[in-house]
Amino acid sequence: MEIKITDGKVSRVFGGIDAPMTPIAIQARTIANLLPLVCQRRGADIVHNDDSLYTGIRFNTKAGAVVLEIPPAGGSYRLVHEFIEPDEKSKKTGKVIHQIPQLYSPNGIALMTYEFLRTRGFLG
Repeated sequence: MEIKITDGKVSRVFGGIDAPMTPIAIQARTIANLLPLVCQRRGADIVHNDDSLYTGIRFNTKAGAVVLEIPPAGGSYRLVHEFIEPDEKSKKTGKVIHQIPQLYSPNGIALMTYEFLRTRGFLG
């Protein structure tokens, strides 16, 4: 499932009709399709967050939400453990728990994400 967050409102994106077709959105869909079944069962949703300016894959783990942020050109993939509430300055909404360089294929990114979440107890 794909969702879009704009001005604090969460709405569902219907594939093919109103789904973004940017290179980052296509890359997020490719990685999501290559994730192992256990990740998909955990509710791996593609998120287009216009408020925080990222596109990524959100996993609903037993320790809270974890987002694989898809980088623009030149950056690293980041796994961010989202906080339930923002901090006192309303800025920090998550902590980067792992980074993956962009030199891997989408299949490699999917498997590395799965292995990190599994070995750290997020998917247990």
